[in-house]
Amino acid sequence: MITIAIANQKGGVGKTTTAINIATAMAATGWKTLLIDLDPQGNASTGMGISSDNREYSSYDLLIDQTPLAGCVSSTNIPGLDIVPATVDLSGAEVELVSVEDRTGRLSSALAAHSGHDICFIDCPPSLGLLTLNALGAADTLMVPLQCEFFALEGLSQLLKTVEQVQQRFNPDLGIVGVVLTMFDRRNRLTDQVADDVREVLGGLVFESVIPRNVRLSEAPSHGLPALVYDHSCAGSRAYIALARELISRLPEKRKAA
Repeated sequence: MITIAIANQKGGVGKTTTAINIATAMAATGWKTLLIDLDPQGNASTGMGISSDNREYSSYDLLIDQTPLAGCVSSTNIPGLDIVPATVDLSGAEVELVSVEDRTGRLSSALAAHSGHDICFIDCPPSLGLLTLNALGAADTLMVPLQCEFFALEGLSQLLKTVEQVQQRFNPDLGIVGVVLTMFDRRNRLTDQVADDVREVLGGLVFESVIPRNVRLSEAPSHGLPALVYDHSCAGSRAYIALARELISRLPEKRKAA
């Protein structure tokens, strides 16, 4: 199973929207996909139509109680896409993890023996705490959603430093599969300027596919649906389908789904 963490410590950059829709797009192309909601807000779970009443086992149980992964997985209405939902209990996990042994390796251990899916996406919280470190420790690679605004560039440099530290300390194989430019507005000159700056610094690491500002992307979670299901023809959905194709082209050939 290929494991991809979707992380950026800055909030409001489109992490959860990206997690929901890239997972849906991958499932639609035939990959058996798992989405792990590691954000205490549980927005990915809500956006996939998993109500709080249907979250008997969650990522909290996976990390803190070490419940087997298979027992925490819930099916979704999307064929080929399963989810490990999050509950509000996860907000206390950071504190509880401080005193446990191997506190940054809990998620890695939980995923190690799992073979029921081809690919796993981890929706991280907007911080660089123990939850995100668990995700980076368990991941093969990292996808970074980056909002097209000035302050996002500052946050990116901090995230890249954290990735270096994770590589040095407990996951030397962690890579970055790419940076996704989100909330792209062609009417705004600053958007183009930020995009150009990011591409100049990171080069081919930046995906060619950009995610536009799109009302349908914002509306879809309130209906408990990915945008690809809510309105598959909108600009946002088309952008995520293009992103999925580009992602597949960057994954190791030997580990791709049949």
